[in-house]
Amino acid sequence: MVRRSRRQASILRIAAVAALTLVTAAVALLTTAAGAGTVGRERARSRPSGVQKELLLAPDDPEWGRAAPDVFRARFVTSKGDFVVEAHRDWAPIGADRFYNLVRHGFYDDTRVFRIRAGVFAQFGLSGDPAVNAVWYGRAIRDDPRIESARRGRVFFAMRGPDDRTTQVVVNLRDNPDYDEQGFVPFGEVIEGMDVVDSLYSGYGETAGGGMRGGNQGRIVAEGNAHLDADFPLLDRIHRAVIEPVAGGAVAAVGFAAPPPKAQ
Repeated sequence: MVRRSRRQASILRIAAVAALTLVTAAVALLTTAAGAGTVGRERARSRPSGVQKELLLAPDDPEWGRAAPDVFRARFVTSKGDFVVEAHRDWAPIGADRFYNLVRHGFYDDTRVFRIRAGVFAQFGLSGDPAVNAVWYGRAIRDDPRIESARRGRVFFAMRGPDDRTTQVVVNLRDNPDYDEQGFVPFGEVIEGMDVVDSLYSGYGETAGGGMRGGNQGRIVAEGNAHLDADFPLLDRIHRAVIEPVAGGAVAAVGFAAPPPKAQ
């Protein structure tokens, strides 16, 4: 009887451990699935929804005036991989607010990186939808005083002159100190995926539309992605951009080495 009781107790302990293991695995699976579902829903947003589209066409809506957090991050999911911009409101509050609202309302979703001067800078920020371009192309914000310098990885708005920043964003691929003298004001920097930015297709140079000062962006503004995809099919794409939280508001200084030389 004693042996049988000990055997039964051993069997019960094994069964209990097995049951606990199954429950733990089930909870972990459900947690992972829930998280994946949230990420999946966020990443499925490659084109503006109906509500987003209405907001994108209404730049006077109070939603566009929301102040950004002191520090925030924007993840850009591109055809070459992800890169993350960390924005600092104390560097340029007006620019940071504009960037924050453009990202969170889907302005940069399904757009093209249409201008890259190899090894110097990359530029994007014209909508793929002509109707959205029509209301935003001349929607300028006031200048911020410059706090930070145009070093490699720094991010700022393109402009033609004073108080002329709209939606177009530039990422420095090298230190560009002369941009400081020209009035460009960084509001953030790439803290992850600078190698992705370096790898974006640059073969078209200025021919896909060029800069604001060049005056050749008319077809992008008027035709959007239909023009760029037909005439410049190798351009890399921004599938979507989303705001990500900064844990504890911690900010770390980030520096990037120059990209490795290309093979000859």
